[in-house]
Amino acid sequence: QVQVVESGGGLVQAGGSLRLSCAASLSIFSIVNIGDMGWYRQGPGNQRELVATITRGGFTNYGDYVKGRFTISRENAKDTVYLQMNSLKREDTAVYYCNARLGSGQYWGQGTQVTVSS
Repeated sequence: QVQVVESGGGLVQAGGSLRLSCAASLSIFSIVNIGDMGWYRQGPGNQRELVATITRGGFTNYGDYVKGRFTISRENAKDTVYLQMNSLKREDTAVYYCNARLGSGQYWGQGTQVTVSS
């Protein structure tokens, strides 16, 4: 079982920056490491969409709409993933969810709200 907890959301003006953090807590009985971790978001009236993912080896994948503005990183020793968001736009307003994969399963956090004002 994995618990996933996000932090770092909030209100920011367009053009500003925010950094999200997500920690995955793994059972001490697990013999398998956390695999891919990532961020997804769901804006008002929209479906959940990919923001960025990162493997344990550091390979990254980004949604087209955040390339060049957002950066995902992780600390494997802490099972923690970060999302540095720069040059934020109003359309980045959404609930951001962290995702962690363990074996064939995937686990979601409760989400953190990011609101970008003009």
